Amino acid sequence: MSTILNTPERQTLEAALRQRQQALTQQLDTHQGGQSRVEHAHEVLSQDGDDAPQRDADREVDMARSDRVNQELALISRALQRLYQQDFGTCGDCGDAIAEERLAIEPWAERCVRCQSAHEGQVTHHRL
Repeated sequence: MSTILNTPERQTLEAALRQRQQALTQQLDTHQGGQSRVEHAHEVLSQDGDDAPQRDADREVDMARSDRVNQELALISRALQRLYQQDFGTCGDCGDAIAEERLAIEPWAERCVRCQSAHEGQVTHHRL
């Protein structure tokens, strides 16, 4: 496992990131019918009928889904910005190389598995 990714490895990651970015953008556009998030939420709220509680639940699910997609799009965008920097693929906490397998699954990863686990434990601890 090398610290510095070579150009073909970076190009492979870039292609995967761009493909995922395009799929998520298309999913978001299809889900919201080409509307902005606010317009889509307003449309759901303004629908007539006696099923207001169901519409509230649907709106919450829609918002959660679009939030998740937007968060992943932001991670992808940041990864694309960092991709050709020399330290891409290096853990931001410990400086070790991030496993190629991890980058293949989660190309936006900024930490190795060990440091990410420790970070998630700290975040959970601070929330309590």
